[in-house]
Amino acid sequence: MSAHRSKARHRKGRKALVAGVPLALTAAGTLVYGADLGVLGPGAGQASAATAAPGWATAVADGFASVNALGQNGTYGGRDGKTVTVRTQAELERYATAAEPYVIVVAGTITMNPVGKEIEVASDKTIVGQGTSGHIVGGGFFLGQGVHNVIIRNLTIRDSYQGVWNDKDHDFDAVQMDGAHHVWIDHNDLRNMADGLIDVRKDSTYVTVSWNRLSQNNKTFGIGWTENVTTDITIHHNWFRETGQRNPSTDNAAHAHLYNNFLEDVANTSISSSYGTYSRGGTRMVLENSYFQGMRNPVIKDATATVVQRGNAFSGTSGRNESGGTAFDPKAYYPYTLDSAANIPSLLRSGTGPRTSIGTTASAAEASTKAAAATTLTVAKDGTGQYRTVQAAVNAVPADNASRVVIAVKPGTYRETVRVPSDKPHVTLQGTGGSRKDTVIVFNNAAGTPKPDGSGTYGTSGSATVAVEADDFQARNLTLSNDFDEGAHQSLSGHQAVALRTAADRVFLDGVIVEGDQDTLLLDTAAKDKLGRVHVTNSYVVGNVDFIFGRATAVIDRSVITLKKRWNGTSGGYVTAPSTAANRRGILIANSTVSGDVSDRTFHLGRPWHAGGDASLDPQTTVRNTTLSAAIRTTPWTDMSGFSWKDDRFAEYRNTGPGAGAASGDRPHLTDAQAAGQEVADWLGGWTPTAG
Repeated sequence: MSAHRSKARHRKGRKALVAGVPLALTAAGTLVYGADLGVLGPGAGQASAATAAPGWATAVADGFASVNALGQNGTYGGRDGKTVTVRTQAELERYATAAEPYVIVVAGTITMNPVGKEIEVASDKTIVGQGTSGHIVGGGFFLGQGVHNVIIRNLTIRDSYQGVWNDKDHDFDAVQMDGAHHVWIDHNDLRNMADGLIDVRKDSTYVTVSWNRLSQNNKTFGIGWTENVTTDITIHHNWFRETGQRNPSTDNAAHAHLYNNFLEDVANTSISSSYGTYSRGGTRMVLENSYFQGMRNPVIKDATATVVQRGNAFSGTSGRNESGGTAFDPKAYYPYTLDSAANIPSLLRSGTGPRTSIGTTASAAEASTKAAAATTLTVAKDGTGQYRTVQAAVNAVPADNASRVVIAVKPGTYRETVRVPSDKPHVTLQGTGGSRKDTVIVFNNAAGTPKPDGSGTYGTSGSATVAVEADDFQARNLTLSNDFDEGAHQSLSGHQAVALRTAADRVFLDGVIVEGDQDTLLLDTAAKDKLGRVHVTNSYVVGNVDFIFGRATAVIDRSVITLKKRWNGTSGGYVTAPSTAANRRGILIANSTVSGDVSDRTFHLGRPWHAGGDASLDPQTTVRNTTLSAAIRTTPWTDMSGFSWKDDRFAEYRNTGPGAGAASGDRPHLTDAQAAGQEVADWLGGWTPTAG
């Protein structure tokens, strides 16, 4: 039992729900990715002066949390104090409860002891996750009476759920506030908690909740529990997914401004919505440009409450959808800009939750030094850049360069092959167009394509349009493609045609398209005994046969994996073909979508590639928290070249969609305990990718 439990319950009870399924990215629209904010922060317990703080450490809230009131001029957290990095519960408690202001960077996973522990946060604090690595497991935060000027940002807070929703002996929240004011909750991933993900109680006010993912929960977000009509709250750009009720439930709020939120209930999952947004008691609510997908009773209100709806979109919803009364003009309190409701699903699927660019810069001075050290080379087909081809710019990078070189590629189609050799680390390929489709690097070699010098064929790895052999490589905002025409070259012995081959460590692909047919994305290492970590995020990977494959330790996160028909119009293929060493991690697909214009039940999620018949390998693919289309077979794994997938490491965890299925001998699922060790941060092994 939490120490802070005396709260009254909502007046109308709802039935308990079974264990749910967390968020998954679904395929729609253009993905969003973050900006460059630099390198890792200081060590545990070490402080850096606020005078040299990075942008995220001095960020201030918008919405009602920005309003000057109650003696507080907006919400800016601990920006006037020191920045410290914590890795243990004891360190986190030490700084969060201190009287002095602090910016507290959570680096890594902190598992609360006892389960359900809610750290009592004092005023003037910013608690921020370091990139996507900051996790609070089995507990959360409590903001008591009078606590003010607090920012909770860029964290994953998860998994205090003990098996029964609404179990009063395990009444644990992610963030609870009782009588607090000026609080900003931003860019967090909140899921699978025993009670609320966010509870705003006992006249807490001047609160903004923005850009969060809230998922896999029953009573998700409650506001009120008081007879006073006091609370002023802004809730914008949040993704509610697989949440039963209170999305949010707003009781006696003086001003509740909700805009550009996405409420999604996917059919045939373990949690179903009983209602969406609820305006209760004396609440005055303005609900604008939000998107409701599949929700039951998407908007409801009491007879005494008001809801003014403007510009909302409803798709596949049912039941009550109510409005009425007069409310207020939010622009009388603060400025804001609305996004179109039609764009909200695609915007929020990729834009919510922790960002790699937050919590990962030691200081503005360091970022400035880094920027000054970086070199930019420009490429343009029309001659307006320094080079006309991408390879020419790569050739110009000095061997063993010590600092980042950005190769800025102007829009256009560059038909060439590109190789970044191992002695040219720290290279970034950056498309400069408005879309990743504007800048395309493409070629059409295949494994069986004869080399021009007559020395044989290219082979699979040699067919790559882009080959990356240098560590600390990055690519963003462009398309890497292999457009080999299988139909026109049926006589060739090998149709494997790689768009991108990586054979390096710390490869970061952010906001790219990698497209081909067979063997699109080869995730390799420099040698069998070398580590090769790859992080792909906010991207698209397109193909049909073994099109994500290799021996690297690779994460495909918050991305869209698009299944493609074969050259003759038939459906059928394999998403992954890992060839992982026995002591390494393989391929992790997380928080993503697997879909495409192909026939139902025709694609396997993966099969074991024992390269060269090497029986010592232990291939691994884990697919978790991902939406699977009906194209995925009911038995999603299969054998390869005489090796049984059951002898290797293939598993799922909390996937959703028509292609998901229950655990069985032919469809292994991770336990919660196993899944806790197979998060993105675990895969990356202490490396936090940051844009450069």
